[in-house]
Amino acid sequence: MHIRTHKIFPEEFPESWASDWGEDEFGLWMAFTYKGVRQAFRWCEPGTFMIGSPVDEPERESIGYDETQHEVTLSKGFWIADTTVTQALWEAVMGETSSRFKGDSRPVEGISWKDAQAFIDKMNSLKLELKLSLPTEAQWEYACRADSTTPFCWGEQIDSTLVNFNGNDPYNNGRKSEYREQTVEVKQLPCNDWGLHQMHGNVWEWCQDWFANYPMQSVVDPEGPYTGDHRVLRGGSWYNGGRSCRSAYRGPDDPSYGHGHIGFRLARRS
Repeated sequence: MHIRTHKIFPEEFPESWASDWGEDEFGLWMAFTYKGVRQAFRWCEPGTFMIGSPVDEPERESIGYDETQHEVTLSKGFWIADTTVTQALWEAVMGETSSRFKGDSRPVEGISWKDAQAFIDKMNSLKLELKLSLPTEAQWEYACRADSTTPFCWGEQIDSTLVNFNGNDPYNNGRKSEYREQTVEVKQLPCNDWGLHQMHGNVWEWCQDWFANYPMQSVVDPEGPYTGDHRVLRGGSWYNGGRSCRSAYRGPDDPSYGHGHIGFRLARRS
């Protein structure tokens, strides 16, 4: 089930922070440019969808990380970056990067949740009107699915032409494909139907929420618990097999911990 209200535009478009903007086959977009580095955002309209995975989804997580399927309504539209933060943008804001796999257009990696917050705080102090944040877990899965209800936004299966993951460990008895053993450029592989690149694979992405088991009932605009020990990671990475790259897969991690397959994607507070 997925209900998305048709053509609910943002209250202000374009906004004052935008260096360029427009509409294409994927919908509305706006971008900011900082020290010559550009980051685009895609508009996600408000809607209702099923978060989590159905009980018959192959290789779903039934215990531990909890994928209990339930209805979520996002009552407000939101902007989310079309890629994870690149090394070029990170270096423009923070001055340097310790990413293992070097390249301006590759994702910054080795990033803890606290590192991501430091970047966001600094960016917001430089451009107050940006109102940057991490996406909530519900926003992330909504954007990742892009109207799909299958394990991946493209359907029931993936390979390395679509996702940068450990192709030696395919999903649900799929065929093996290339294992690159490193990140790739953030726009090297196809985007989903909402114009968002590599929400499956390449690097794990931090969400704003503390990790907790899902509720059983329908919820509106969930933001997770008020406190916790671990923050939510989504999307899988170049290092992980196909199972971890599913739209519903979720994992907890220490917010102080970052390693070579964790990055982050920006969103904007409403």
